[in-house]
Amino acid sequence: MFETKITEMLNVKYPIIGGTMMWITNPEFVATISNAGGLGILASAIYESKDEFEKAIDTIFDLTDKPFGVNINLFPAMRAIDNNEYVDVMVKKGVKIVETSGHSAPVELCNRFKDAGITWIHKCVGVRYALKVQKMGADIVTIVGYENGGATGKLDIGTMALVPAVIDALEIPVIGGGGISDGRGLVAILALGAEGVIIGTRLLATQECPIHDNLKQALLNASEIDTMLIMRSINSTHRVWVNEAAQKCADLESQGADLGNILNVVSGENAKEMFDNGNLGKGIISCGQGIGTIHDIPTVKDLFDKMISDANDVVLKIKNK
Repeated sequence: MFETKITEMLNVKYPIIGGTMMWITNPEFVATISNAGGLGILASAIYESKDEFEKAIDTIFDLTDKPFGVNINLFPAMRAIDNNEYVDVMVKKGVKIVETSGHSAPVELCNRFKDAGITWIHKCVGVRYALKVQKMGADIVTIVGYENGGATGKLDIGTMALVPAVIDALEIPVIGGGGISDGRGLVAILALGAEGVIIGTRLLATQECPIHDNLKQALLNASEIDTMLIMRSINSTHRVWVNEAAQKCADLESQGADLGNILNVVSGENAKEMFDNGNLGKGIISCGQGIGTIHDIPTVKDLFDKMISDANDVVLKIKNK
């Protein structure tokens, strides 16, 4: 029932894409997501050198024979990143799927993807951005609405309105997301016309997710109102879990703080310390409004299997009404 253009193009069992999360979607977690039937996507920005990145790719190949992707991050970064080096490694190692995301389309990279036979997915938050990358040759567009954890853009359009608007505008397949945590959401996204769903926040509360148990339990206890938007003042709006660091960032922005002071609060190093040590106020973590429908911490495989089972039940219930 849930075989789609996305499962066909990416050769995955389920039309479920694991959202890329800095410091979290490492080789082991990527392989877990792919082995569970979805598509795991490695966050390339974790790695500061070609050698480290190449070792990460090797680790994924050691852990799974299923398809996986690599995210190329086009957002401004605190350290210089030469994305061509990541692509060099991908081509060398035979990685077949790339996801790009960020403030701009990868004009200088898209021809390299095509030349290497790499399926190119671009993640964005608006119709005009999706149309641009379709014209550039993207194979798939991922579109996420305002409920999404992480980058939300500046258009503030909800998933239910944005996903069908993009689908109506494009000729290529669309993956939809933003606030999706279960089988009901999967059915909703497919009903809007998407060929697959992307989930990130839901994966935080899984047994294999490499974040501290303190943080998993805190997220399990969170509701749909326990997220907030920060970093709009620096043109990098993100939806995050409400904690001390997020509130401090918002306070700084309201006071007109400069970029440096804001980055000191939201730095990846602070987030990594929270992920590793469970200090819940130390850093920020991207978190969507779907957090309110998360009530357990299953394995990734059990999560995906249940999403598909529940989605089937929803469809049957609708048909039998």
